[in-house]
Amino acid sequence: MHPDIAREIIRQHTADMRAQARRDKDARTARAAARAQRHRAEARVNVVIPPIPDYVDGTFRESGDRAHAA
Repeated sequence: MHPDIAREIIRQHTADMRAQARRDKDARTARAAARAQRHRAEARVNVVIPPIPDYVDGTFRESGDRAHAA
């Protein structure tokens, strides 16, 4: 095989390998981002927020109009 042809074949093969490596890296990055997003969503769902008192002394307002009538 002529050296110039062999060099061109090797160059094309190297370019193809680098392009495949870039695609693989992009796919890994996308999977990692999706995984992180799922974990963040799961973490938000499991958060328990304690009730916040309505008054300074730490008590809560009664429901309905009964609290205003009393």
